[in-house]
Amino acid sequence: MNLTHTRLLVEDYQECYRFYKFLGFHCTWGDETSNYAQFQVGNTLLAIFDKNQMLDDLNEKKDETAKKPLNEVVLIFAVEDVDEIYESLKSKVSFLTKPHDRKDWGIRVAHFRDPNGTLIEINKNITNW
Repeated sequence: MNLTHTRLLVEDYQECYRFYKFLGFHCTWGDETSNYAQFQVGNTLLAIFDKNQMLDDLNEKKDETAKKPLNEVVLIFAVEDVDEIYESLKSKVSFLTKPHDRKDWGIRVAHFRDPNGTLIEINKNITNW
């Protein structure tokens, strides 16, 4: 088996579509109204899909009273300069962490979420401590 892409099931498809377009990813399939889109992100694909449509396709119903299971996805993006990306996005994105070094991880890192709540990490490997 080969991993082909990561698909996020999202609550607000249009808002997430605009978000990933804003980040500069090229949409290779779909548009703002298609309820499914794929974005080229480096050498891989990131897909977003309307969660309710996916449940319909599976013949499952969304239970509004049930507790949501913890199903956290973290998207990891390598960048050339964490601080530069942070500065360019901070007026439009609410960062959870400012750029900081994680010596135990070997990276400089910052975190934010997309409109669906998906955790996003930007990082750069740091070789000289």
